[in-house]
Amino acid sequence: MGHNHSHNHSTLSGKNLLLSIVLNLIITIAQLIGGFISGSLALISDAVHNFSDVISLIISYVANLLSNKKKQTLHQTFGYKRAEIIAAFINASTLIIIAIILGIEAFKRFNNPQVINSTLVIWLAILGIAVNGFSVLLLKNDAKDNLNMKSAYLHLLTDMLTSVAVLIGGLLMKYYQVYWVDATLTLLISLYLIYLSWDILITSLKILMLFAPEHIKIEDVVNEVLKVKGIRNIHHVHIWQLNDHDCHFEAHIEFKENIQLSDFDVICEHIEEILTTKFQIHHCNLQPEFKRNDSKEIIIQD
Repeated sequence: MGHNHSHNHSTLSGKNLLLSIVLNLIITIAQLIGGFISGSLALISDAVHNFSDVISLIISYVANLLSNKKKQTLHQTFGYKRAEIIAAFINASTLIIIAIILGIEAFKRFNNPQVINSTLVIWLAILGIAVNGFSVLLLKNDAKDNLNMKSAYLHLLTDMLTSVAVLIGGLLMKYYQVYWVDATLTLLISLYLIYLSWDILITSLKILMLFAPEHIKIEDVVNEVLKVKGIRNIHHVHIWQLNDHDCHFEAHIEFKENIQLSDFDVICEHIEEILTTKFQIHHCNLQPEFKRNDSKEIIIQD
C-alpha cells in the first residue's frame, strides 16, 4: 500500500511541478523586463525570486523523478532516495542567499531613491499573484508530507505574497508618490524569505548529517527494547533518517542466554513491531551478541 501511494504521489507531483516551472518562467521574464523598464527594485527582486523558483522547481522535479523511479543497484544501495533532501537543502540555501543580496540592494536604494513607473509595477504584480497563486494550489496537497515538495511550495507561496506586497507598493507609489516604499518592501521580502527558509534548511541539514529524528528519543527506544524477554543489553545504537519518510535503526543486542538463530528471528520480529508501532521506524538492523567483550555503551564513539 505504501509503495503504491508513493508512486501516485510521484506522478501527481511531477505533472504539477512541470506546469509550475513553465508558469514561473513566463512570469520571471515578464517581471524582469518590467522591472528594468519601470525602475522598480521590488519588481526586480520579485523577478529574481521567481527565477530562483524556476531553478528550485527544476531541481525538485529532477529529485522527485530520481527518488521514485531510480531503484537500488549494487553501487547505489539506497537508490536516489536522498535526492529530494538534497534538493530541499539547495532550495532553502539559495533562498537565504538571494534574500541577503536583496536586503543589501534595498539599503543602497534607501540612499538613492528613484522615480518608478508604478502602473507597470501594478499590472505585473497582479500577473505574479495570479500565476503563483495557481502554482501554490497545484502543490498544496503534495507539500503536506514531503520536505522537497514543501520547499518548492514555500518558494511559490512566498512569491505570491511578495507579489501582493509589490502590488500594494505600486498602488502607494502611483497615488501617493512614496517611492521609498519600493526599498522597504524589498527589505521586508528578504527578511521573510530567510524566516521561511530557515526551518527547511536546518531540517534537511540534520537529515544529511544523519542526526537522529527529533521526534524519537533514543532513551525511550532503548527502554522499550530492554523490556523484551531475554535481552540483557542494547548498545552501539544508530538512528537516522534516509529522507523525510524513512527512518533507520541499527544496534547490537546482547542476550542473557546463548539462544538459537530461530529464537533470534522471533525476537527480531517482536522488536521490529515495537519500533514500527511506537516510533515509526520501518527499517531495522540488529546484531546479536552473547558474552562478547565489547563496549556496552548506548552510543559508541567510532
